Amino acid sequence: MRASSPTHMKSSSQSLSEDQQLPSALDNFDQIMEASRGKQIVMFLDYDGTLSPIVDDPDRAFMSKKMRTTVRRLATCFPTAIVSGRCRDKVYKFVRLAELYYAGSHGMDIKGPEKGSKYTKGTEPVICQPASEFLPMIDEVFKELVAKTKLTPGAKVENNKFCVSVHFRCVEEKKWSEVAEAVKSVLNKYPKLRLSQGRKVLEIRPTIKWDKGKALEFLLESLGFANCTDVFPIYIGDDRTDEDAFKVLKEREQGFGILVSKVAKDTNASYSLQEPTQVMDFLQRLVDWKKLAFQESRM
Repeated sequence: MRASSPTHMKSSSQSLSEDQQLPSALDNFDQIMEASRGKQIVMFLDYDGTLSPIVDDPDRAFMSKKMRTTVRRLATCFPTAIVSGRCRDKVYKFVRLAELYYAGSHGMDIKGPEKGSKYTKGTEPVICQPASEFLPMIDEVFKELVAKTKLTPGAKVENNKFCVSVHFRCVEEKKWSEVAEAVKSVLNKYPKLRLSQGRKVLEIRPTIKWDKGKALEFLLESLGFANCTDVFPIYIGDDRTDEDAFKVLKEREQGFGILVSKVAKDTNASYSLQEPTQVMDFLQRLVDWKKLAFQESRM
């Protein structure tokens, strides 16, 4: 846990032995497609560590041109959403594809494609912000955390609109506890906010019952698939917050979660990919599969 958090909080994703590694989504691509036969595939993608590599400076987590092209092609084949802990506007600036759904702040800020997209069916874009009342509090906490961490070299506080992220990837390990204590000292004054952790980042967000899993369910409902048996959601993500979405798919017994990780972890996902380059390969195979299926249907 020292590699991921200064708090050493108990993790639901402890490393397992190699023989417990999830099967590869690439090696089992045909099996996944067979399971989706006759169903509408809907794609959900995390951003950091999934579409872009994890980098020291979160403001430079750019996706490659090739990845953007692949995601654009994917969106012409299936309804596609980006579900991120980042501010929705910031994720959009990274991705720059108007035809996607965007769920920022761990799903607490959702907007659909612009009017005219084939998936919006001529209606106004879907907008969901279940934590709007927390905005003034989040801004206040952000300012306090900036002040508290300004003397810790490498610490970076990011305002993600409905949540705050404290990055410590560039902080010396011996100062991790300093960052954790600073965050806790601020959070103690705000019982309506809670602390969670990701890959060398601490997340402060509202205590409302809303997460990436809830965002996935909301988007499926918005697309008209709330109680359908012929929908096949695929969620790809690399962090603990993505486990909420993996769990929803497992409980619905629909689709699959795909964990992006080079090490074995305890997870609700069904398959794995090791890094963003493999994610891109998987997405391109989906596009090729869809095109081939369309051609065969016209013969």
